[in-house]
Amino acid sequence: MTAADLDQLARVVRGSDIAILADEVYEHIVFDGERHASVCGHPELAARSIVVSSFGKTYHITGWKIGYVVGPAVLMAEFRKVHQFNVFTVHTPSQLALAEYMQDASRHLGLAAFYQQKRDFFRALLGATPFELLPCRGTYFQLAGYAAISDRPDREFAEWMTREVGVAVIPVSVFNPDGRDDRVVRFCFAKQGETLAAAAARLSRL
Repeated sequence: MTAADLDQLARVVRGSDIAILADEVYEHIVFDGERHASVCGHPELAARSIVVSSFGKTYHITGWKIGYVVGPAVLMAEFRKVHQFNVFTVHTPSQLALAEYMQDASRHLGLAAFYQQKRDFFRALLGATPFELLPCRGTYFQLAGYAAISDRPDREFAEWMTREVGVAVIPVSVFNPDGRDDRVVRFCFAKQGETLAAAAARLSRL
């Protein structure tokens, strides 16, 4: 989110009892010189917000499923009541490993440039395909429309892509609460350059 987005959100919730659960797991993966704006840095939103972040996304250990939560004491007291029955804790060796790894700030401060290079490389490769590339301002996923390729629903298209083309994509309808299908799929470009080039070569034959 941008600072302007946060100001707009503050206007919406002002005078209400709404609490905000903010998913900020891509806080260090923002492109084109933009800076991540957190709800906990906004004077009106900080007191009513819980921020969820992820060591997995930041330090390339998504399989570890380790993150952290930040919020005001009154909200964190309620959060802990749920957390203790849901997860309880993370095993000690992983916590110690992360604490040591975090001592080098370049590992998260250089993340945006690292992934922006992959984004630019992948988008350039997909320029030779019939996919319509949507804007990508952060994360390591590229959304793409495929209306020029197929009229299949996105789940069916994703299965066809995997079986027949040999490139895996995620159907975006699975993230829509109403299951809306806009014929858009998601590519992950957090891969080696050789893997991205091989995928693009297959996609260019569509």
